[in-house]
Amino acid sequence: MAYLMGVDIGTSGVKTVLFDTEGAQIASASAEYPLYQPQNGWAEQDPDDWWEGAAHTIREAIEKAGIDPKAICGVGLSGQMHGLVMLDKSGAPLRRSIIWCDGRTGEECREITRLVGKERLIEITANPALTGFTAGKILWVRKHEPDIYAACRHILLPKDYIRYKLTGAFATEVSDASGMNLLDVPHRRWSQEVLEKLDIDGVLLGKMYESCEVTGEITKEAAMATGLAAGTPVVGGAGDNAAAAVGTGVVSAGKAFTTLGTSGVIFAHSDQVSIDPKGRVHTFCHAVPGAWTLMSCTLSAGLSLKWFKDGFFAAEAQAAAGLGIDVYDILNRQAARAPIGSNRLLFLPYLMGERSPLLDADARGAFIGLSAMHTKYDMLRAVMEGVTFSQRQCLDVLRELGVAPKHMLACGGGARSPFWRQMLADVYGCEVATIASSPESPALGAALLAGTGAGIYKSVPEACAQVIRENAPLPPNGADGPAYAPYYALYCKLYPALQESFGALASL
Repeated sequence: MAYLMGVDIGTSGVKTVLFDTEGAQIASASAEYPLYQPQNGWAEQDPDDWWEGAAHTIREAIEKAGIDPKAICGVGLSGQMHGLVMLDKSGAPLRRSIIWCDGRTGEECREITRLVGKERLIEITANPALTGFTAGKILWVRKHEPDIYAACRHILLPKDYIRYKLTGAFATEVSDASGMNLLDVPHRRWSQEVLEKLDIDGVLLGKMYESCEVTGEITKEAAMATGLAAGTPVVGGAGDNAAAAVGTGVVSAGKAFTTLGTSGVIFAHSDQVSIDPKGRVHTFCHAVPGAWTLMSCTLSAGLSLKWFKDGFFAAEAQAAAGLGIDVYDILNRQAARAPIGSNRLLFLPYLMGERSPLLDADARGAFIGLSAMHTKYDMLRAVMEGVTFSQRQCLDVLRELGVAPKHMLACGGGARSPFWRQMLADVYGCEVATIASSPESPALGAALLAGTGAGIYKSVPEACAQVIRENAPLPPNGADGPAYAPYYALYCKLYPALQESFGALASL
């Protein structure tokens, strides 16, 4: 029996999963690590915490499975994107990693835009300069910690530090590198123009690979630390969303997924480069060679529902705990008590500002149309509808750019709700399905990339065709789609009407 391993370096912890070549999960292990916030709006993690967690969970998964490590044919890596890892000449971290949700680099993003030019930066890197992306973090360290910058010899992304510890290779791959503001995304290579204008030495950056290419082999030292067999190949892997796309089978034209987690993501496959000149959605290289993706990110999807649950449904949460059921099952039934349109009540889900498609950190949440007749059940449904409308806005941008998914998968905690999935289907106007295979989609995607690199599968799409299985989709309800339409049209008018007020409120 042959096995494949996926190692997913998340923000809250690392998860290592062992699969057989049919995609069945054999064993898994996870470990948490801390997040450091030395100042308000900053977010850092220690790369060696990632490595300690990865080494521990790899060994634990192998031990749980009770298999010969030599039966593992390949290792794939997935992880949080955008984080900055700076190493000295000996390969040791010079400082904690500044990770994706750190917001300190606003000034540096403005500098990048000035040096490269707003339009030119989007033409090359397919994205505007964003505080989450890596280039701004590099410039911040150079300005504020010049001694650390002067000692830096290697710049890696989070999962690529784990690759270095496993193989000794300083390398990355196209999907994760797309989120650095340094990659020539249409040509899948580092942009010499951007590097020169930002005065960053390209020698610092890792060697570029496609996601399913072998980047190195497990060293003897890593074998001792993890229990893997020395010589096991390690492939490029992918950023978390690209890995999740492989793990859900979104590897061909017309396919996309919507994630309703803390944030909301729509991720669509494209066989051609399609860039939004307004920067409303991201274009990245896909983990599938020769393909790209368009991706939106809204900041408060499931977070909006959790916020409302915590504030208004304490009694239901207590009852659910006593009954041993999920409180969200109760919320779904309660939301269904209100009609489409929530009795003429709309919700803007901008609790943390907004990224896609608004790019406005000052935007804030709002209920519009609130009256004395409304109950918390109307408000609950309005929250779910508002999150759904925000995803539809992003989907409309993808359609405007010529990427029109005909088949949508739903992922994340919100996808467990048939009520919310039906709402997505009705508002999107397309079928919405879920995956029947492993729920660990980023780790599974990384493992399938490893299997492709090891020669078990001929290609990434073939790997997905062999492994990924879907549950029966929910089709749109013919009557409900038109019923949502006027509320969605009004929703789209609200942010432009309130934008100036949001900015004024932020300045008070």
